[in-house]
Amino acid sequence: MLLNRIIHLRTWTVLPKTISVIFSRQGAHSLSSFRQAAQMPEKKLQGLVFPFSELESHLSSRVSKTNFQLFQPSFEDIERAEALFSPSKKHKIDYFTSAVRMDHAPVITQPEVCFIGRSNVGKSSLIKALFSLVPEVEVRVSKTPGHTKKMNFFTVGKAFTLVDMPGYGHKAPKDFVEMVEAYLETRTNLKRTFLLIDGSVGLQEADRIAIGMCEEFGLPYVIVVTKIDKASRGELLRHIVEVEDTIKMHTLGCFPQPFLVSSTQFKGIYLLRCFIAHVTGNLHLKSDSQIKW
Repeated sequence: MLLNRIIHLRTWTVLPKTISVIFSRQGAHSLSSFRQAAQMPEKKLQGLVFPFSELESHLSSRVSKTNFQLFQPSFEDIERAEALFSPSKKHKIDYFTSAVRMDHAPVITQPEVCFIGRSNVGKSSLIKALFSLVPEVEVRVSKTPGHTKKMNFFTVGKAFTLVDMPGYGHKAPKDFVEMVEAYLETRTNLKRTFLLIDGSVGLQEADRIAIGMCEEFGLPYVIVVTKIDKASRGELLRHIVEVEDTIKMHTLGCFPQPFLVSSTQFKGIYLLRCFIAHVTGNLHLKSDSQIKW
């Protein structure tokens, strides 16, 4: 199986996140709310919501831009999606539980999405950004790779569950293959897998194997390019074109559009929130929104 190949390559690493960090509401990102961001000048807001718009003019004319713009919700859609990520008395958002085996995983019928990726790809930072309207949600972080050996479940009211999977790399736990294979193959409420690629380094061999794993399991999945603020514009353009070429030439189950995000600058976070709300069945896009797939 592909997961065994990854273990043999010794390229799986568990994403570090075992020291608890709890943020107060005062520690929330200044751009957590789209309503706050909407006060920006139009061009700056456009780049924040749709990061590809800042790169589009720099791409070669030989590169098709269509697949980078398939999911183009309206600002109204994005604001409606934000309500899903905002807590209330009847809509609690919090860490729920962890599991090391599928027989320990919670029995949940509501839609579920999971996040996978290499060590240090920025997975925990992205989850904190997605949940930044609830900064008191506990996110466990560790500077030591290989510490986390569990699947972490976060519930967003009764709307959906988000699962943070252990990262892949050479310090993966011994039962990593069994845990991940069992989850991906048997989790019937899994609606979408988000595969994170580090935009500052581009596709790695382990990422290509992870893509092959998703294809082998017949999963609907999405590639998210993280840390877009950490690469030069030239490097980032090369990396996202390579990702798009890989999606086009080597995948069947991957959504054609890669999502670009920066958790520190908050670029692409509103768009990703909206996509998650849509694919979990919690947001029906308005007629003027675009999604072609």
